[in-house]
Amino acid sequence: MPETIDAAEVRGWFQRAERVTVLSGAGVSTGSGIPDFRGPRGVWTRNPDAQRMFSLDEYVRDPDLRARAWINRRDHPAWTAQPNAAHRALVDLERSGRLRALLTQNIDGLHQRAGSDPAKVLELHGTLFGVECLTCNAQTTMEAALARVAAGEPDPACEICGGIQKAATISFGQALRADVLDAAVRAAADCDLFLAVGTSLQVQPAAGLCELAVSRGARLVVVNGEPTPYDRIASAVLRDEISDVLPALLAG
Repeated sequence: MPETIDAAEVRGWFQRAERVTVLSGAGVSTGSGIPDFRGPRGVWTRNPDAQRMFSLDEYVRDPDLRARAWINRRDHPAWTAQPNAAHRALVDLERSGRLRALLTQNIDGLHQRAGSDPAKVLELHGTLFGVECLTCNAQTTMEAALARVAAGEPDPACEICGGIQKAATISFGQALRADVLDAAVRAAADCDLFLAVGTSLQVQPAAGLCELAVSRGARLVVVNGEPTPYDRIASAVLRDEISDVLPALLAG
């Protein structure tokens, strides 16, 4: 665990950094009304059974679970959520010319909605707003799939091959897209400061990018409400409210 370091000193690190890579997690979006998963009020904390919807094996096996998953997608707060100060602070970092890449575990699209360049955003765990077939890989939009749900199909099958469809997100038991992971690895290896913000750092391979960055000489700064497995190798760990601390750290 790093020594206690004044936030003003950490801010200086960001101001002097030339290449900052950011890994963002669900905690960045809680200020926009989207609950996280493992926090005290997280989705899985309040309802452990909800985690079954994020398991690929369970999803494929259980049609009733798939039907519930489509309703969950329909009702997801990401449809109406707005970016918060943390998202906007990361846009400011990008505009300063110091952002190497923004790696996000979030599926809500709020970074792009805040103004982040989509070319800089790597959606490690995919996006809620797309749909893919697990058999033929055909892709469509979530809006189109949910229109079929509203029309009476509780579990809309692929219109091309009849296969099972799911959101274009990465479930447990499903590999990350190789091109996205490769780009994330390059960004972690090619930065002088790596910021992990709003993530429990419990899900691999995303969490392991912290260790990769440190091994290549980068400072690691963790901003999260709860302890993470990577706090021990961080140069600084901040527990403050993300929507407050991130604008302060990244200003200037």
